Amino acid sequence: MEEKAKKPRFKSFTVDETVYKTYLTKKYHERRAYEPNNPKKLISFIPGTILKILVKEGQKVKKGDPLLILEAMKMENEILSERAFKVKKIHVKKGETVPKNTLMIEFE
Repeated sequence: MEEKAKKPRFKSFTVDETVYKTYLTKKYHERRAYEPNNPKKLISFIPGTILKILVKEGQKVKKGDPLLILEAMKMENEILSERAFKVKKIHVKKGETVPKNTLMIEFE
């Protein structure tokens, strides 16, 4: 039995009073929903290896305190605290390779 060909899904949108139609790709439909930045979560901005973890769970940190060192593209990136927090949970280990968008540290 032949499979029915899927009809392309078009999306209409208006820009400056002109209506456009575009084909919505599979990649578009499977994209991850946008999440605003959560200051209580430290997320990796680039894939890399955790060289050092400079804080412990329960430790209070001030703005500008170093949290960890992430090696990426042969560069050591010292990740600093953006605010004063208390470290709630550390989700990574020294020597671990992390992909982009990995939760590394949670704060209270």
